[in-house]
Amino acid sequence: MQHHDFVLTLACPDAKGVVFRVSQFLFERGCNILDSAQFGDEDTGLFFMRVHFDAPPTDSSESLSEAFRETAGRLSMRAQIRPRAERTRTLVLVSKAGHCLNDLLFRVSNGLLPIDLVGVASNHPDLAPLCHHHGIAFHHLSIEQGNKRAQEQRLVDLAAEQGTDLVVLARYMQILSEELCAAWSGRAINIHHSFLPSFKGARPYHQAYQRGVKIIGATAHYVTTDLDEGPIIEQDIERVDHTLSASELAAIGADIESRVLSRAVLWHAERRVLVNGPKTVVFR
Repeated sequence: MQHHDFVLTLACPDAKGVVFRVSQFLFERGCNILDSAQFGDEDTGLFFMRVHFDAPPTDSSESLSEAFRETAGRLSMRAQIRPRAERTRTLVLVSKAGHCLNDLLFRVSNGLLPIDLVGVASNHPDLAPLCHHHGIAFHHLSIEQGNKRAQEQRLVDLAAEQGTDLVVLARYMQILSEELCAAWSGRAINIHHSFLPSFKGARPYHQAYQRGVKIIGATAHYVTTDLDEGPIIEQDIERVDHTLSASELAAIGADIESRVLSRAVLWHAERRVLVNGPKTVVFR
């Protein structure tokens, strides 16, 4: 069946009748709800909703958004309506480790991620051959002593030139400035090793090995000025034991990081993630 479908996401103060008003609007516009999810947060008093719906062929996201403006204003909503088929234009940032990038490239090439990779930028040249193999533009933006601010401006310019919707830090081993975090707020996703909170800096899995950890994992989150403390989108873990070497722990960790990041990117691209202060609401 051919669909002319859209996704409506919204957040507003929780009140009676929100679902009714949204459903009424869609009904009066001749739309058909295909699936819907909602959540009311008792702590914050906010209500979140994601609606996937079919619309008449004459409708567009612009016409629907304009028509919905009155309802949204009446209920103090932050709302967005986008075509479900619209692909998220994504810029990936990497350093030397290629496991997360390789996983993203594989999933995009096989149609498993609804994103368009507009390019890969790195402070090292190591992953250029991998990108060239997949036909993806690679931008080597080196960081020399004293040019960090200039390098970040080149990243900002590159993202703007490519019409980037989402920036993915796929093991990009650089701390972003407060200005860049603010510029990319809500549209930059980072991956890092979690469940190893004491092992900061280089070679975290080797540090974990020295301490005999029993669980390793990874966390994907939105980038904020609080380093590695942004709203969490997805996490996963695996149990490990004393028989594993540091390199084996790192290999397991790389696999967890790859799958956690890919899920976070997928859910963001499908507009399933809504920021709720320091947390997120994820409609899977």
